[in-house]
Amino acid sequence: MDWTTVEKNWAAYTPRVLTRWPGLDEDEVLATDGDLDRFAEYLAIATSQSVQGARDEARGWAEGEEPADAKMDPTRDNERIFDSAKNIPVGEDVYSADADFGDDRIPEPPMDRKAG
Repeated sequence: MDWTTVEKNWAAYTPRVLTRWPGLDEDEVLATDGDLDRFAEYLAIATSQSVQGARDEARGWAEGEEPADAKMDPTRDNERIFDSAKNIPVGEDVYSADADFGDDRIPEPPMDRKAG
């Protein structure tokens, strides 16, 4: 993912930042507001490295998996809905009832019992 996604969801990424760089101060991390330049400057000072090295390290870290709370952010619902269209089989109308295409008519077995 690109840094823009990280910046938009900075509060959701902050716990991952603190896991990756445990020596950082949470308030200082939050104060950068996800701005890559500001975060890289803070990271460089905190880890005694060059700003460019810190920027490269932060970008490399950002290529990891997106945290669940960033994925579940309500402001991204439309994006997720449009992404889900990729999983609709050819020939299925996106507005059709799911019951027409699945096992919705098969009752679930009672709890603690296996289907026969």
